[in-house]
Amino acid sequence: MTPAAGSPPRNVSRHRRVFRPVLAALIALAWMALWAWARSPYGRYLEHGDWTASGPAAFLCQVVPAGDVVVPMVLYAAAWILMTAAMMLPTTLPLFNAFDRLTEGRPDHGRLLVLLGLGYMAVWGAFGLLAHGLHSAVLALLASAPTLAWHGWVLGAATIALAGAFQFSRLKHRCLEKCRTPLSFVIEHWRGQAQAWHAFALGAHHGLFCVGCCWALMVLMFALGTGSLGWMLLLAAVMAIEKNLPWGHRLSAPLGFALLGWAVFMVAMHV
Repeated sequence: MTPAAGSPPRNVSRHRRVFRPVLAALIALAWMALWAWARSPYGRYLEHGDWTASGPAAFLCQVVPAGDVVVPMVLYAAAWILMTAAMMLPTTLPLFNAFDRLTEGRPDHGRLLVLLGLGYMAVWGAFGLLAHGLHSAVLALLASAPTLAWHGWVLGAATIALAGAFQFSRLKHRCLEKCRTPLSFVIEHWRGQAQAWHAFALGAHHGLFCVGCCWALMVLMFALGTGSLGWMLLLAAVMAIEKNLPWGHRLSAPLGFALLGWAVFMVAMHV
């Protein structure tokens, strides 16, 4: 039975009725979970608080082998995955949109979309664990050097300056261009053979470019507060504009100047 004249094709109708609401619900759920977590007694985990001080986490740290390392890492990984889902999935809607349309005729269409998302999240999860390790090392260094601890603002200013300078780098713009042309990216890299593995690999491959484009802005969360939902929303909006709007690439330079100016202002206030 053919669609009525003037009505959207069946695949477009299904796309509007199913795909978009489901992905929007996942993003909204991630934001709601972050909001609830930030206001719970365990909100300190989002801020790299003392993981072993009290509560269930402290108990797990005692009973799990190497718990003082494993438990904080698992808790942080969960927090980071939520942050990534909330902040980065909205910026990748065009990627999922392109892949959804390209594979909609396959019987395992839904599974391929899930694997695409898992591949994307796996790369950001790996970056999050690396960032967690580096941040923990910095905190340990500050704890062992009181002089550095008294001048912790230097690290904040340096992080902001790094994020600002990266906005002008060739790597930033090369990766941003890949993120801004998801349909071309999917057509170029999707082979449709060994579908499950290739869907996961496609998501991971795109995730690498996404990390290459946005890692410096995400690292800002360590300077601004990883539990600050306001900063998360602002940075998520900036990254979504950069990657998805026609004029988004023009935002990179003004944002870079603004961040560099902020870092200079911080230095001037403390000198």
